[in-house]
Amino acid sequence: MNDMNETERKARNTQKMTELYPVMARKIEAIIMDLEAKGFRPRIQEAYRSPADQLADFNSGHSKLRFGFHNVTGANGHPESLAVDLLDDDDPETPTSRYLLTLAASAASHGCNTGIRWGLPDDKRAAIDAALAARDFKRTVVVGWDPCHVEPAGHTAEQAKEGWRPT
Repeated sequence: MNDMNETERKARNTQKMTELYPVMARKIEAIIMDLEAKGFRPRIQEAYRSPADQLADFNSGHSKLRFGFHNVTGANGHPESLAVDLLDDDDPETPTSRYLLTLAASAASHGCNTGIRWGLPDDKRAAIDAALAARDFKRTVVVGWDPCHVEPAGHTAEQAKEGWRPT
């Protein structure tokens, strides 16, 4: 997961955008622009994930779902993912709290959630919420198990499997 030069990063993001449902692609594009405006180099590591890959991630403990927002397809079977893993290309293995909090704030402003709070006790979630409310993106916080994951807010993967799409 080494960092990429700008041409490679932008080409990867452009290619991965084709794997997203169009409304979600616009949201992710806006989040990327927000992050770039703050000096980050966000990279879509993954958008669409095949059912076989999802099952492998579930079986290995990298996902808690057998079907997730990454697995959504259109009626024709074409990938229409509703999720991305959006890494900091300058530090893909160990993103800073600053990147993760900035990502979470931008995602929220575009109707999305991240996995920054996943698996955390209430006090750690509250610390993240306090940092976000104060817009203190430099605050060091403990983060959940999938903080770079971005998905639509207010809906479930099961709803997406049944046909729900963001508008």
